[in-house]
Amino acid sequence: MTEYGRGRGPEPWHPEDPLYGDQGWTGHQTQQGQVPYAGAPQQEYQQEPQYQQQHPQQPQYQEYQQYPEYQQQYGQQQYAQQPQQPQQPQGYAQQQYAQPQQGYAQQYPAQPQQPAYDDQGWDTGQGQYTAAVQTDPYAGANYAQQPSAGYPGETPDLYGTDEAYPPPQPPGRRHLEPEPVEQEEEPESDLPVGGAGDRDGEDDGDEPDGRRGRSKGGKPKKRSGMACLIAAVVIVGVVGGGGYYGYSYIKERFAPAEDFAGEGAGEVVDVEIPKGAGLGQMGRILKEAGVVASAQAFVDAANANPKGKSIQPGVYPMNKKMSGAAAVALMIDPTKLNVITVTEGMRNSKVYEAIDKKLGKPEGTTKEIAQREAKNLGLPAWAGNNPKLIDPLEGFLFPTRYDLSKDSTPESLLKLMVKNASDKYAELGVEAKAKELGLENPLQVVTVASLVNAEGKNHDDFRKMSEVVYNRMKKTNDVTNQKIEFDSTYNYVKNQSEINFNLKEAQAFNNPYNTHFIKGLPVGPIGNPGMDALTATLNPDHGGWMFFVSVDGNTTTFTKTYDEHLKLVAEFQERQKQKNGG
Repeated sequence: MTEYGRGRGPEPWHPEDPLYGDQGWTGHQTQQGQVPYAGAPQQEYQQEPQYQQQHPQQPQYQEYQQYPEYQQQYGQQQYAQQPQQPQQPQGYAQQQYAQPQQGYAQQYPAQPQQPAYDDQGWDTGQGQYTAAVQTDPYAGANYAQQPSAGYPGETPDLYGTDEAYPPPQPPGRRHLEPEPVEQEEEPESDLPVGGAGDRDGEDDGDEPDGRRGRSKGGKPKKRSGMACLIAAVVIVGVVGGGGYYGYSYIKERFAPAEDFAGEGAGEVVDVEIPKGAGLGQMGRILKEAGVVASAQAFVDAANANPKGKSIQPGVYPMNKKMSGAAAVALMIDPTKLNVITVTEGMRNSKVYEAIDKKLGKPEGTTKEIAQREAKNLGLPAWAGNNPKLIDPLEGFLFPTRYDLSKDSTPESLLKLMVKNASDKYAELGVEAKAKELGLENPLQVVTVASLVNAEGKNHDDFRKMSEVVYNRMKKTNDVTNQKIEFDSTYNYVKNQSEINFNLKEAQAFNNPYNTHFIKGLPVGPIGNPGMDALTATLNPDHGGWMFFVSVDGNTTTFTKTYDEHLKLVAEFQERQKQKNGG
């Protein structure tokens, strides 16, 4: 095997072979029939070094060394066989190179003529090399060409076997682009409708190239009617859905909001508005309940009403199918709220009446439940134990607003109110504060707060009022003899709220709640104190106040001596006479 990787068989060089001569095709390519090792093993020639020594100045040999392909093919073969010649002058080699290659055609064995390509006289390698004769600078040298008859066997046909490379192309056609192959136009394929060959990832069995949509006969498939129907349905759905969405958007944005007319009629529903709800949320709640036709109608009406933004959270009993304006008008009226508000200082009797009215119960229903179930409503252990108490729940229905629903009952409301009061008292620590204030039990803290809440007007009044209570309870009080003498206690017993009553009658009325008759605190609270009264009770003013009176009915004046108090009382009585026309 030669150094070019060829075997012993006829494997000619190919222009794509990286060792195939000069890739520029300048006429130096290997010439047909001159392959020295095509049919015989490689020969070794040992006369080459001798030749180099005998001809150091040979110009044609020096120029020959610049072409390795010639050095390998001819340098070892022909120079080794030629006899030594005397050194020729330099011009001799130039004359030999300048001569045309005439002996080459005569010495080369005749071969069948092949058709020529283009106009350059180029053949397939078995005829004459006309173009090569004109460009080969070594054509006239004696060592350039030797007949192939000097090698064993005949010149092989290097392009006539099945395994050989194709004949070389002429320079003008070597890098031409391949002619495009006309392909049959691929028909449109049907939508997959199932069956073998239409499954995902599977080709038809008669199409190895993997294309689908063509029948075995090569004819395009007909478009399926079902596919057209599906496509039409999809298009109609998309267009219809988009049109409906666009219509709805334009109608909602630019058309007037849908609204009912009038005050509504028919079914009444309870609508609960949570704390922190805005107008938009209120409108959506009303719409879901069937009260208004649209949330926007309610929002527009609320924005148009000056009091529209003052709507309070709570439960509103409302008719269905109300206009937005009618719904707003109802909700800005606090009396329309389906709630019960326990105000600060409010007595239990008033709370019971409100519950009966809101829940539609007969009068006295809630009061009867309170008396019967007092011990089962969640009172703290330190409350409700004195049998002299008029109402064990007095002072434990904590003042705040209570929203009603269709599930509300008198018992559920009472339990909620007691729980709120018990939680607040525990939070304030009334049990520990009672001892600090010199009181007997926590119930007395609530009792003082109820008195303060009933007599005072504001928080500043409450602190001074609690100081008056504590100073009058002292054993050193020789002015009132430890009597508190609050008119509110007498009014509580009488279930009234009178300012002008007979003082002598009050002082003679024997009742554990009447501070005009007994010393010290009443047996229990006379109302439900709020947070201001409670905190003022736990933190009195400590100004030494003993007396107070409200001359004008709005402002409370406090004094430390009885004489100052008498002067204020005289002024108050004079005002009352003028007010009554006396």
